[in-house]
Amino acid sequence: MIIADWIHALAGFFILLSLSLGVEASPFFHSSYWLFFTAFVGLNLFQFGFSKFCPLEFLLKKLGVPENRR
Repeated sequence: MIIADWIHALAGFFILLSLSLGVEASPFFHSSYWLFFTAFVGLNLFQFGFSKFCPLEFLLKKLGVPENRR
């Protein structure tokens, strides 16, 4: 997997996780404050669309994840 794949996979995972913990109808409900984390991930995805800046990208580069398929 390349960096873009990891970013999409992790963002999707965090959104689903925080929704399952933050929505009262969920059997895993913990607190509605988890919805702030959902909004945080969504805002990061939104700002990435305009600025092409993603903090997770720098972390993945330092971990040695390839940027493109060869």
